[in-house]
Amino acid sequence: MRKYTIAVLVAGCFWGLMGFFTRTLSGFGIESSGAVLLRCGVAAILFGLTILFTGPRQFLVKPRHFWCFFGSGVCSLLFFTYCYFTAISIVGLTTAAILLYSAPIIVMLLSALFFHEHITLQKVVALALACFGCFFVSGGGSVSGEQPFIGILYGFGAGLGFAMYTIFARFALNRGYSSHTVNFYSCLLAALGAAVIWGVDEPIRALASGPVCLALSLSMGAVSCYLPYLLYTYGLSGLETGRASILSSVEPVVAALVGIIIFSEPITVMGTIGILCVLGAIVLLNIKLKSKRPTA
Repeated sequence: MRKYTIAVLVAGCFWGLMGFFTRTLSGFGIESSGAVLLRCGVAAILFGLTILFTGPRQFLVKPRHFWCFFGSGVCSLLFFTYCYFTAISIVGLTTAAILLYSAPIIVMLLSALFFHEHITLQKVVALALACFGCFFVSGGGSVSGEQPFIGILYGFGAGLGFAMYTIFARFALNRGYSSHTVNFYSCLLAALGAAVIWGVDEPIRALASGPVCLALSLSMGAVSCYLPYLLYTYGLSGLETGRASILSSVEPVVAALVGIIIFSEPITVMGTIGILCVLGAIVLLNIKLKSKRPTA
């Protein structure tokens, strides 16, 4: 159990670096659509190489199970990434991050519906701590002006898409596919979908601008997509979906620390409380509560 928990926590840490790459690459003219293609495309290549070295038979997929990978790739990864990047551009990082972390609630409810996972008091309290923590880390929703309704919809869309990856990936894992297979086809279909919808002109122009942009693009795909999905899907194979989703809430904590350390953003009391809440949720999920046994 411990190794799966650590894998999900490390995945959340890598996801927390996504803002660093997107913020830096925007200076090279790479918009949301181009970032989606680069991120998922690089990860698909890396997962393909991983399968070649660990067992090429993992490329084999039964046609009747294609819907699992279409769901995790197009309906989740592609949809989530584009919605999240677009929400940031419309309503700002603060509101987008708050709306994104409606995902653990969606995952817990859908896991109870589809996989019959129990909603325990421990999970509910941990979920509440994680949600409050994400809210505080994101700044408590203190944004100026009225938020455009379309931006709010994109934010909720990001949360839904992020949650659906956990659900579709679980469906695929339950049908005997390895985590490498799930990740390869998810990233491949997401990249192909982005290429079909938005084309490849913008990423090609950006990559041709110089070695720095190329290095950042490759690093974004490896660090913010390949490694976290590799670790998260592995962790998902040994954890309940609801528990894994809550553990991944460490992401905004890392994102906040990146902003403080790299971009010299000030740390607030609210942000500190938020970090402690998320860490508290992680600790709570890893405490084994003893059930009371009737005495003779």
